[in-house]
Amino acid sequence: MNIRKITDRVFYVGVNDRTTHKFENLWPLPQGVSYNSYIVKGSDKIALIDTVEAASMDAMLNKIEKTIDNRPIDYLIVNHMEPDHSGGIPEILKLYPDLKIIGNRQTITMVKGYYNIGDSRFLEIKDNDVIDLGETTLQFILTPLIHWPETMMTFVKEEGVLFSGDGFGCFGALNGGVMDTEMETECYFPEIYRYYSNIVGKYGKPVQMALKKTSELDIKYICSTHGPVWHQYMDKVVDIYNRLSLYEGEEGVTIVYGSMYGHTEEIAELIASRLNERGVRNLKIHNASKSEMSFIISDAFRYKGLIVGSPTYNGKVFPPVEEFMSAMENREIKNKVVATFGSFTWASSANKSLVEMFTRMKLEPVASMDMKHSPSEEDIKAAVLLADNVADSLGY
Repeated sequence: MNIRKITDRVFYVGVNDRTTHKFENLWPLPQGVSYNSYIVKGSDKIALIDTVEAASMDAMLNKIEKTIDNRPIDYLIVNHMEPDHSGGIPEILKLYPDLKIIGNRQTITMVKGYYNIGDSRFLEIKDNDVIDLGETTLQFILTPLIHWPETMMTFVKEEGVLFSGDGFGCFGALNGGVMDTEMETECYFPEIYRYYSNIVGKYGKPVQMALKKTSELDIKYICSTHGPVWHQYMDKVVDIYNRLSLYEGEEGVTIVYGSMYGHTEEIAELIASRLNERGVRNLKIHNASKSEMSFIISDAFRYKGLIVGSPTYNGKVFPPVEEFMSAMENREIKNKVVATFGSFTWASSANKSLVEMFTRMKLEPVASMDMKHSPSEEDIKAAVLLADNVADSLGY
């Protein structure tokens, strides 16, 4: 049933979702996703940290019943209001009529708005407030905009457990175990990149503020609302979030292109081949018409180099490539070595538009080329030169 004792006072009562196709109806879940909820037992009172989505409440309640030894739940801590974590609130309130919902001012406003709950059920907290459960304390750390304005984290000092909300989360259901020490974890690390870049994305500064606040705590376990409980690999996960929130890419290049008749694709392959000759080993190549957008966004965030190519389509950028560029602008991507290439048959437009898009993002392309019809010898030379300029700028 995936009930796990994390420490003497902290228990996992979350659920797996291996049915939903798309998270937020946007992002594919090939490995599913977990909705994590936790029980904290004090000598006097019990707190539930977040609920799960409404359809999964029966499974969570069954785990809670086997965990709390017929004691009541006194507090529900709402670290994040999104319905995959708050959907169970109405049912919890029916089962525990004396329960108080704990949240910050914005959380309470949102919970009231979503679930029509009266004032008497809430207890408002502020940054660094503490609640005593009896030999166990909960400290509340406000971390707004990870990735909603009301998000916060909760720390159990006596156990060194940080309940981080969506912070440090990842896609992927939990396979048998709950803690990273109980299962193979390599499959989760690519999903950390994809989760961060797609869900948290543009909120680098708020993430940095949260990292600064939590760095002052003696953390032994990170209990996110999605993905494993991080213990053995906790520092690795924090490092990934730190680098991504600083927009610090890893060594490598992502090439994103659209192609209607194969000519733009030829240039993409030529550029990739030349980059490989120059020593670039981490090369991710995406046909924007086929690759799922969340994976393209993830690779674009992860690696230092980004090359984008498009044919001119109705006088504009090819639509799947334009969608990708819009996602980059929306996420305020930074610190990339970028280049562009385009193609056209009778009127050039796409490449110029790509340059303008990157310039609007304050990313000046280190190289750019445009091709009419199919690749000529001059176009092949231009593609090699573009790759060389990118390799030079990346230090290869």
